[in-house]
Amino acid sequence: MKAGRLLVVVLAVMLVAAFFVAGGPRYLSFEAIKAQQATVAGIYASHRFATIAVFFALYVGVTALSLPGAALMTLLAGAIFGLTAGTVIVSFASSIGATLAFLASRFLLRDWVQARFGARLAGINAGIAREGGFYLFTLRLIPAIPFFAINLLMGLTPIRTLTFYLVSQAGMLAGTVVYVNAGTELARIDSLRGILSPGLLGAFVLLGVFPLMAKKAVDMVKARRVYAKWRHAKPRSFDNNLVVIGAGSGGLVSAYIAAAVKARVTLVEKHKMGGDCLNFGCVPSKALIRSAKFLAHARRAGEFGMQGADVRFDFADVMERVRAVVARVEPHDSVARYTGLGVDVIAGEAKITSPWTVEVRAADGATRTLTTRSIVIAAGARPLVPPIPGLADMAPLTSDTVWDLRVLPRRLLVLGGGPIGCELAQCFARLGAQVTQVEMAPRIMGREDPEVSQMVMERFRAEGVNVLVGHRAKEFRVENGERVLIAEHDGRDVTIAFDTVLCALGRTPNVTGYGLEELGIPVTKMRTVETNEYLETIYPNIYACGDVAGPFQFTHTAAHQAWYAAVNALFGTFRRFKADYAVIPWATFTEPEVARVGLNESEARDKGIPCAVHVYGIDDLDRAIADGEAHGMVKVLTAPGTDRILGVTIVGEHAGDLIAEYVMAMKHGLGLNKILGTIHVYPTLAEANKYAAGVWKRSTVTRGQQAFLDAFQAWRRGRGSAGAVLGRLLGMGRDKRPAYASEHH
Repeated sequence: MKAGRLLVVVLAVMLVAAFFVAGGPRYLSFEAIKAQQATVAGIYASHRFATIAVFFALYVGVTALSLPGAALMTLLAGAIFGLTAGTVIVSFASSIGATLAFLASRFLLRDWVQARFGARLAGINAGIAREGGFYLFTLRLIPAIPFFAINLLMGLTPIRTLTFYLVSQAGMLAGTVVYVNAGTELARIDSLRGILSPGLLGAFVLLGVFPLMAKKAVDMVKARRVYAKWRHAKPRSFDNNLVVIGAGSGGLVSAYIAAAVKARVTLVEKHKMGGDCLNFGCVPSKALIRSAKFLAHARRAGEFGMQGADVRFDFADVMERVRAVVARVEPHDSVARYTGLGVDVIAGEAKITSPWTVEVRAADGATRTLTTRSIVIAAGARPLVPPIPGLADMAPLTSDTVWDLRVLPRRLLVLGGGPIGCELAQCFARLGAQVTQVEMAPRIMGREDPEVSQMVMERFRAEGVNVLVGHRAKEFRVENGERVLIAEHDGRDVTIAFDTVLCALGRTPNVTGYGLEELGIPVTKMRTVETNEYLETIYPNIYACGDVAGPFQFTHTAAHQAWYAAVNALFGTFRRFKADYAVIPWATFTEPEVARVGLNESEARDKGIPCAVHVYGIDDLDRAIADGEAHGMVKVLTAPGTDRILGVTIVGEHAGDLIAEYVMAMKHGLGLNKILGTIHVYPTLAEANKYAAGVWKRSTVTRGQQAFLDAFQAWRRGRGSAGAVLGRLLGMGRDKRPAYASEHH
């Protein structure tokens, strides 16, 4: 492959060089073409087909090599062959030449460009894959954009070759006709400026705007088609501007925004206000984590100079505290609060019966139909319970039902090594249960870098959690009166005894039971509601956000999406906003805590994205040492040779809080230099962020620079010569090896 690329490059360079050596630019000047017009016309009269063939080949060569002169050759085609024949010749020759340039760019550069910039080009690639023909057609109609640049740049994208050729053939036709027609008047044109008159330029601008208008028209046609069978169901007026289904994070924020802009909004919830986060997820789990952490600290009393600490507790009291914490937070998401904000809150089960109507069935069976201009689906997700033989007979707990426990399980089996499974496994082990955690993958917390998983797993095992990775659950059964799991590990069956099983294998979106099937709204392979970049479903007035829409299942992401869904639903007629997922942070609240934003090293390697890695060990941090929490790291990825942050992983105490500084920096384009130049309070854990920036700074110092500084400071002490300093200065640029290579991997 490398040899083939080299051959293509050498051949192209030779042809381009030959063009310039032979004086090609002189022959393809406006004056030369006018001067040779009569001569070429005479040759054409005598040798019609040969002239066409030679001209066609030359035109293909000029456009394939991206040489200057295609526009002038188009004029000559009009002057020699006339409008009809000239248009046909140039149209096919230019499209074939453009396709050859496109293929050369793809062959030589696409793999390298995608490997180096693939993450940043992901959105462009997705857009081209979806509507590449339309984008190319639009570009072809705008003469201000050089055709050769379009050829080369499109070669770097995933657009199909046949699509590129056919769209180029059609898109360049209008401009070809204009130039060929001008060529028929070549004798009366004094310069190229005669072609590009204000009127003609205005026509080109209209041609460029036309596809955008056409796309709008196509969108309208699509909308009419999808609404066709519902045209008799559309009300003449609406009771609501917006109906929101689901009162979790996404639904609450959507309703809040609608009420804030004085829209009439109804929020429908069939279960509990606050959704999963308040009732089953973030809030209760963090309350349980806090209690379990207190117990863990008490057991470490000796580390803090204490002779001992005896903590007596009842598991039921701990779980009652969890319930009390939820109750204390409940008013933030309550019916009373949102009613006070201007939201009409209805308790009941919603079903979308048409694009503009939602039927709500109350607990007593009474129904009510709401009419609305727009709908936001924020139906959330539910725990995934896999169809493993025998599991249903074990009455498995989930992240929804575990909070009903009032008796601590003696032997708890946790299925799953993701964030939910890890947080709960550590909590129950600290509370005194014998916990076995079973994960099918080679390691827990598989989305993080291997050393991060290792840090957490070592802590778990030190605290008594039996972590079994690479174990695939096959069957649950009762043997000799004891509950057991049969798991496959390294090709053999392993028997694991337990009393209670907790399924923590993630959550599956709620996409059934409220009308999606009846309306024909499709779901993705991940079982989320299919939406576009504006969070629209196939119906332009129905949106989805949060867990039900994906791609992330975080409370803060649901709230983030809700802004786009609500604003687009309410104001999309005038302006729409694409959901932005550029900087999404998350944290797993184990101990050690793990937080991340952007790329990690494993993802960068898998995607072929070059990066420099800078690691600061928190075991060196004064505050962490004083707190007895001297463990973990701050790991920063930067673009090579710059301080631009590609991603950060923090492992350690309060990692979820510390990551915020990097989220802010990445969101607003601030590099590590800015963090390094910011004063951080001493002694705090936040200093770790600054010290990580310092690791990056040290990695930029080369051995040549270090040698110069050594010589300069020696000279300042009177122990060196100016000549030595000058010599080091001259050699500084040659030795660019990192002076601190061990800190730059």
